[in-house]
Amino acid sequence: MNQGRQRPRELQDNHPSLMPADEAAEMIIDVRDVSFRWNTASFPVFESANLNVQRSDRVFIEGPSGSGKSTLLSLLAGVITPQRGSITVLGQRVDALSSGQRDRFRADHIGFIFQMFNLIPYLSVVENVTLPCRFSALRRERALRSAPNLDGAALALLDGLDMAGGDIVDRPVNELSVGQQQRVAAARALMGAPEVLIADEPTSSLDTDLREDFIKLLFDRCAEEGTTLVFVSHDRSLEGLFDRTIRLTGSKGPLILNNQEGETLS
Repeated sequence: MNQGRQRPRELQDNHPSLMPADEAAEMIIDVRDVSFRWNTASFPVFESANLNVQRSDRVFIEGPSGSGKSTLLSLLAGVITPQRGSITVLGQRVDALSSGQRDRFRADHIGFIFQMFNLIPYLSVVENVTLPCRFSALRRERALRSAPNLDGAALALLDGLDMAGGDIVDRPVNELSVGQQQRVAAARALMGAPEVLIADEPTSSLDTDLREDFIKLLFDRCAEEGTTLVFVSHDRSLEGLFDRTIRLTGSKGPLILNNQEGETLS
């Protein structure tokens, strides 16, 4: 397992708002007093929000449609920025970066599994898995530490997700079953060992048995790499598989998360 990744050097020298190294070693996500609304006429999605996630946590975020799940993920990933407060990921004040710097940070350090998978239909399984390394030299470098080439690194990930047998890896992804496409999407998100993995409703199209099998495989791969997992779903039956649960109520009130059980984002 990879225990002690350092915060991104290419950003830390230019941004004095980074947290101290000893704190950053444990705190992966730190949200402080964050307020966000989509426009001045709308109600706040979050107001005075506080949240922290530690290294290697497996966090389950649950809430009804419209409660702010996708907005929270977009804030954590730096796709959008809050009107007030700070969002620190891996010791980096993400909200203080420019748009281009946030894009680079996200490509280097955050893996995504999307609800609809977003695989490229004309690419093979292996080509889809290696795609993050085309956009991030850092993830390419990490992938090549444990394999002679990117294809080998992709095959190792697919093997860990029970996807390396037969001719599966040579097929176009649009010929795969939904469950197979889901595992390809997971391997792509894990390629190059990102420190944070965000999964947005990735099991919504699977039946119960396949859902739990997939999540257990995902846990294994995250544990192997020391990756922190933030998993979003409206399906509360999955809650017991995770270390922590955060519920989004959608009531737009103050958001304060201080405990490890029954945490609520309002």
